[in-house]
Amino acid sequence: MSLAMVFPGQGAQTIGMGRDLAEAYPEARAVFDEVDAALGETLSGLIWEGDAAELTLTANAQPALMATSLATMAALKCEGVSVEQAAFVAGHSLGEYSALAAAGALSISDAARLLRLRGQAMQDATPVGVGAMAALLGLDFAKVTEIAAEAAGDQVCQAANNNDPAQVVVSGHKEAVERAVELAKAAGAKRAVMLPVSAPFHCALMQPAADRMAEALAETTITAPAVPLIANVTAGPVSDPAEIRELLISQVTGSVRWRESVTRMAADGVTEIWEIGAGKALSGMVRRIDRSIATKNAGAPAEVKALAGKGE
Repeated sequence: MSLAMVFPGQGAQTIGMGRDLAEAYPEARAVFDEVDAALGETLSGLIWEGDAAELTLTANAQPALMATSLATMAALKCEGVSVEQAAFVAGHSLGEYSALAAAGALSISDAARLLRLRGQAMQDATPVGVGAMAALLGLDFAKVTEIAAEAAGDQVCQAANNNDPAQVVVSGHKEAVERAVELAKAAGAKRAVMLPVSAPFHCALMQPAADRMAEALAETTITAPAVPLIANVTAGPVSDPAEIRELLISQVTGSVRWRESVTRMAADGVTEIWEIGAGKALSGMVRRIDRSIATKNAGAPAEVKALAGKGE
């Protein structure tokens, strides 16, 4: 078995995530404490007992999901599982920061501060209502790229997430994205739906956020990860800290090439992928991309024990 560990992105958050891990493993609790200290607030209280709408705010969801993933890694480590057992790590959008922290390239505190800033910067990049995103189902990435270019006109519309063979997300100006939805329907898409998001992520409208992240990342220590990262924007492996820094900046406006990332890992011999943290969205994508890859999840104590071979 060749293993990869992957880390979820925004949308996986739920109230209560990670709480049972924190109660079962002091080391997992310590991760939440470290994130709280880094942010100067009790984010763990919001995660475990707060308002779902507040947790969903981009500036909260991003560090919260990272905290839950890293708490899961801490629990796995307690059970004898280490990141070095994986051939690669990867993460979906913000999950790339979780993957880098899990592999030791970023400290948990720095990842928390960067993700808080990233969430705020992405929200601030465009006025509310100016941008939008839509999921186009049943068309391939090349066709969606063509549709996005036609829909853009003198505005922005880009293929933002190449999630799996059946789902590509477009992002940009609201009117352009709405045009893309109609063009996709005319082109035979199974479904084309606007997404309930607060900003148009992973497109050129996010350039102000990329500029802010460039400043923050320039002041952040990044070391070589214990195992290579499959980067969102290149769908290829990276270990050089300077290259990682540049790719994290590019990622703000660039496409999340998830389908290609999974395909690359499979081509390099990965036969099993573990989704570390909240939700099971990435596992579903992996199965739609390559059914030969086994998927497992770790987000609760029983799942952690099962992955460590200590299940009931």
